[in-house]
Amino acid sequence: MATKWEADPSASFARRLGKSSHELGQTSGDASCPDVWELDNGDVAVIGTDLTAAYEGRLPDGVSVDPGERLVVIPRATITAAKADIPDA
Repeated sequence: MATKWEADPSASFARRLGKSSHELGQTSGDASCPDVWELDNGDVAVIGTDLTAAYEGRLPDGVSVDPGERLVVIPRATITAAKADIPDA
């Protein structure tokens, strides 16, 4: 039986996946979100706008946002820029 995945809060940021928001022209500041990062344990951290409340009443069947989770939205350009850095397996 598979064990439930749990986020490791001690994991550190290892490398940005894709380009920064500044490089993509999505922000006027150098350190603003959105962003996608690989953690040193291989997990991925996504920084974006918390839209949990806006989507909670219209999630598809079988989809839920559990307590302690947030639905985060990032621009398409951010995730497509990260694609080249995400391994296939």
